[in-house]
Amino acid sequence: MTSDTSNSGNLAWRVPEWFPHLNENTLSKLQSYHAEILHFNKRINLISPRTEADSDATHIADAIFASEILLKTSDKREIYDIGSGNGIPGIVLAILAPDRVVRLLDSDTRKIEFLKHSISKLGLKNCFPTHARAEGLGDEVLTCGICRGFASLAKTLLALRRIAAPGCELFHMKGESWPGEVAEIPAQILASWEPNLVGGYVLPVTGSKLSVILSIRK
Repeated sequence: MTSDTSNSGNLAWRVPEWFPHLNENTLSKLQSYHAEILHFNKRINLISPRTEADSDATHIADAIFASEILLKTSDKREIYDIGSGNGIPGIVLAILAPDRVVRLLDSDTRKIEFLKHSISKLGLKNCFPTHARAEGLGDEVLTCGICRGFASLAKTLLALRRIAAPGCELFHMKGESWPGEVAEIPAQILASWEPNLVGGYVLPVTGSKLSVILSIRK
């Protein structure tokens, strides 16, 4: 997979303004990754075309906020991005935390090829794509994970119950409707998981209010 991202600079890149605490090397890698998403979106459905104009906010800033909440909350060294797709938030997480191992889990072959390409282009040594369904990981292998757009809370916790080890920390990136999703979790699932809000943020430009829910496997 090869690319020429020279035409991807036409869209806004405002991440340095929103996250002035990030160093130049981190910002450079984030911008390169953003350019790869925009370029390959012409061939692979990585993000909705409606979000391209403000993709630095809708996708990159979203992943930074959620990743920083995870990194402040958890000290787990290996983190799975469940249903990684375009690599958000997993690649952003790997850029922000080079001391953590991030595994990008997805069953779509074309998405996995994009992830391999992006990891190579960015020179990430701590990020590894895994071509598989979550259910195929094996029993109790998951100790920490993050999900963005994978499924509802109830469906996610049910799907990952077998692969999650006791004490597993599962972070969910959610919108304002998360309390309703928690309320819809059946009692038998709550017998195995304990979900709680651990952080929230407002996206620049769009003003969307988003939250991170942490579910811990009992």
